Amino acid sequence: MTKAERKVLPSRVRQVSSWCRQAASATAARAEIEREAAEAVDHYRANAAELKRAAQVAWRSIGLDRSDGPRLAAIARRHALDPVEETTQELVSTLTAGADDLTRAKRAAGARRLFVRGHRREDAELAGRRILDLHRWAVDLQTEARIGELSKLPGGRRIRVRDALLPSVGLLEALSDLGSEAVLSPRKGIMVLRNEGEALNEARRSEEPARRAATDAANAVRSADTDTAVRSLPVDELADLVRIEPLLEAGIRTVHEVIHPSSDLRELPGVGPATAMRMQEAAQALWQRTYDEMPLAIDHERRTPAATRLLARLAEWEAGRRTKDAGAELALVQSLRPLIRSLDSGARFHLILANAASLDDFHGALRAIAHRAEMARRIRPGNRPADPWEDFERRPADYYAMLSELGFLTEDEDKIHGDLSAEIIEAVRAQDLRTNNLTASLRGYQHFGVRFALVQMKVIIGDEMGLGKTLQSLAVLAHLHAKGASHTLVVCPAAVVTNWVRETDSKTTLIPHRLHGNRRQKAAKIWVEQGGVAVTTYETLNAIQPFLDQVKVACVVVDEAHMIKSPRTQRTERVRRVLDASERAILLTGTPMENRIDEFRNLVSYLRPDLLLSADEFNPHRFRKQVAPVYLRRNQEDVLTELPDLVEVEDWLPLSVADERAYAECVRDGNFMAMRQAAMLQGTSSAKVERLIEIVGEAEENGRRVIVFSHFRKVLDDLVTLLPGEVFGPLTGSVPAEERQQMVDEFSAAGHGAVLVTQIVAGGVGLNIQSASVVVICEPQLKPTIEWQAIARARRMGQLQSVQVHRLLSEVGVDQRVHDILAAKAELFDDFARVSATAASSPEAYETSHADDAVTALAAEASDAEIARDVVATERQRLGV
Repeated sequence: MTKAERKVLPSRVRQVSSWCRQAASATAARAEIEREAAEAVDHYRANAAELKRAAQVAWRSIGLDRSDGPRLAAIARRHALDPVEETTQELVSTLTAGADDLTRAKRAAGARRLFVRGHRREDAELAGRRILDLHRWAVDLQTEARIGELSKLPGGRRIRVRDALLPSVGLLEALSDLGSEAVLSPRKGIMVLRNEGEALNEARRSEEPARRAATDAANAVRSADTDTAVRSLPVDELADLVRIEPLLEAGIRTVHEVIHPSSDLRELPGVGPATAMRMQEAAQALWQRTYDEMPLAIDHERRTPAATRLLARLAEWEAGRRTKDAGAELALVQSLRPLIRSLDSGARFHLILANAASLDDFHGALRAIAHRAEMARRIRPGNRPADPWEDFERRPADYYAMLSELGFLTEDEDKIHGDLSAEIIEAVRAQDLRTNNLTASLRGYQHFGVRFALVQMKVIIGDEMGLGKTLQSLAVLAHLHAKGASHTLVVCPAAVVTNWVRETDSKTTLIPHRLHGNRRQKAAKIWVEQGGVAVTTYETLNAIQPFLDQVKVACVVVDEAHMIKSPRTQRTERVRRVLDASERAILLTGTPMENRIDEFRNLVSYLRPDLLLSADEFNPHRFRKQVAPVYLRRNQEDVLTELPDLVEVEDWLPLSVADERAYAECVRDGNFMAMRQAAMLQGTSSAKVERLIEIVGEAEENGRRVIVFSHFRKVLDDLVTLLPGEVFGPLTGSVPAEERQQMVDEFSAAGHGAVLVTQIVAGGVGLNIQSASVVVICEPQLKPTIEWQAIARARRMGQLQSVQVHRLLSEVGVDQRVHDILAAKAELFDDFARVSATAASSPEAYETSHADDAVTALAAEASDAEIARDVVATERQRLGV
């Protein structure tokens, strides 16, 4: 070591020693921060509860309260530490390793070196040289600045529990091995979960006792009805089994008196113990046979105590029945049980970490549990109307569906599946049906329809109007969602969007999304993110196509599918695009054919282009067989045994003087549409209007409401001012969908004699108006299916009163001619579409199956314009114009 080196060595030793002390202090402080954070993280790992689903850890939950503030602060402080550069780390390590050289190097400087001899002096000088080298190297690295940065430590700050997931805290990063994403749920939300789980379990426990009570009450009604029937059975009914003379001589006239005699039958002359026993056994056997054949009926006009008890028991059973198939939701409650138990710890927040399942799945589970629990609560005894008859009259179809589920309403199985092949019937019967997402009961024929749609993948459900095609479709969607599907789609006319949303919400646990109107884009985005049932319209379909392209649509339901009978329209092309993209589809239409068999062929081809439809118009049976794999239809009279009678009246009326004058002018002008409405536009001078006012008055006297249908807006506008009492409408195509449903609701809540005036196309499709039991059609329509659709708005499942249909017809003129054409078209429909090889009805009519009949030929082959020209020409000739 040179003299110069020895001279500067003491200052270099002091400088390096200072750096070593500063580095050691900073390193120790950083290590303490790391230790405190590690302890906090270990605490959370140890207290993380596993929430398992399907044997996997789906999520983890960690309870947080005020005491977690310091732990979160420790984690946040570590997260705020600047990382140590590799060069700085090397510097610190080198300074730490050089501590021994500092001690030895001091002996090589100053007076100390004079007292060091031999190898110790050599060691000291070597250590001194290393310190000098270390100092030069450290200076080059700007050690002062590096140690200054190393010594800069984040200060402690208070962290609120609600801020635990802020990026500046770093909690999620520290727990990344426990979950990929996280959410902080307040205690209140978990409390709701516990309450919902308890509600579901309570409802499920009550289901079986409530079911037995409902069954007993239904049997009691049948017993009471049987007693009533037996009271009117004469003793003569027993004549083939026992001697009845002693009974007649004793004044016993009915079978009921034999079963319940006023005195002991053994005391009658000529009657011993054995004979008396045979008499009562015979009478009891007849009672039992009557009981077995007695259909269960609920007569809202004869409110017996037994029927009242039955309705009350059914309502009590309903909540439990809705949770009977809630296995998935109850399994979710069980999965979340550790989270619910953590409420006892007093935690204010719960950190939910996604593991095998996503946070979207977690929130979806909470929504499913909440939705099912809400439906269970909605009809608890405390929430039900005090009068069970009021609830029954509001939703009779639900009550009859429950009776069907209990086995009290039976259906003809042959009429349920019609002429389907044995192979398809067997496959349908074997099809599993998941109903845990369905909250309504299915009738037997509806069960078959749902399974048919599941087995055949793409089908047309052509059930007659009023048989619950909507519910069958929802049951299919509910099954698919239970099997893992996330997105399904309903395409329907704008008038029934609200109804589909309501039905989805009330009949299933699925989440409906209204993809229509000003908020459709936002709703579509939510649907893509959350899944559920999207409800949109034919017109909106194109606007939401980009959202449809982002997801896999498990099933498409097309309501009123006859609206896409023409293959070249833009509407049809839009629908076909979504049909082709989905592996499942259901077309719903009660009128698969309105004019020609080609319309029906088109519907089938959209779903099954592989089917060969070679049958012609002269072989409807063969045609039905060919479409059987895709088409299912049942008729009301075949499956709804409880449906009240349909009374159809044709009111043939003469033209008044004012009617004749206006009609003749329309004929001279050659205006077919004006001819059709002329007899309704003469105010109270019109014979049709006069008869309509009479019908409304009779309806009020008989406690009924009236729907009046016309094709023409001017007719409707006049009737709103001419008809007496409460008149609602006119309901036309220009009325927005939500306002249409509101108009129907207000009409349904109105008093007897209320009238809903509606355009037959707008009000005759999609809406359910069972509150009305009188239907008036102001002029004959050009297609029978239009009238059938209109009548079905009132006469459908859930109707309690007989439905009266009045057709207002002028004795001469256009009404007579159109009426004949209508009858011919109806006959053709019956040949092809009313008997289904799939269930009880099938394809539609062809152009002409009665070629020799001029009226039938015109009905089958002519367009509306051709019909108009023919009728105008005929009337001009008749009137000599």
